[in-house]
Order: sequence, then C-alpha cells, then structure tokens
Amino acid sequence: MTQELHWMVLTALMTGLFWMPYVLNRFAEIGIISAIFGSDAPPTAEAGWAQRMTKAHSNAVENLAVFVPLVLAVHLSGASTALTASACMVYFYARLVHFIVYTLGIPALRTVAFLVGFACQLILALAFLGML
Repeated sequence: MTQELHWMVLTALMTGLFWMPYVLNRFAEIGIISAIFGSDAPPTAEAGWAQRMTKAHSNAVENLAVFVPLVLAVHLSGASTALTASACMVYFYARLVHFIVYTLGIPALRTVAFLVGFACQLILALAFLGML
C-alpha cells in the first residue's frame, strides 16, 4: 500500500468517527430513547460546541469528496512521490486540527487549517497533472 492510500484510509476513518461526540451530546441533551426514536426536541444540538462540531464534520465530509479522488488519481497514474505522500499526511493532520479548532470556536486557526488542507489537495492535483 502506498503512503497516499494509507493516509487516505486514515482520513476516511477519522472523518467517519467525527459524528460520535456530538451524537453523545444529543443523548445527554434529550435522552437516548428520544434521540433514537424521535421527539419534539429541536433537531439541532443546543451546546455551541456540538453545533460547531456538526458543521466541522460536514466540512470534513465535503472535503473528503475532493481528497479521495485526488489520492486515487495520483495512485492509479503512478504519480506518487515523496511530496504527494507528505501532502496526504499533512492533509490528515490539517483536517484533525480543523475539526478541533472549529469545535473550540477558534476562527483564525480554523481558516489556516482549512487552507493547509486545500494546499495539500492542490499538490495532489498538480502532481497528477504532471505540473510538479
């Protein structure tokens, strides 16, 4: 397995687990039975951190839809290099930082983490296109 695929799978797994804390918060707010079987409670979490975490999770899923095809294109085309492998690793950590600082409500760091992740996606695209 290439490093790109390794980091892609870890990123997908991490993104797939991002829902857990805000769902646990929902259980605490309205109870497990009400959360599972429906209730008259508002459809969104009340805690500010849980609302931000929901948005961070959505953003991670949206960006995963860009990251995965780029990784697969680099892998399948044989365009893998040390730079693309590093970009995938950095992307993983950028998305983790983005999730944490978004949840904590730190907008400047959230933007920096997002831009680092975008730069990693750009590296993958340029490598696939033979421009790096």
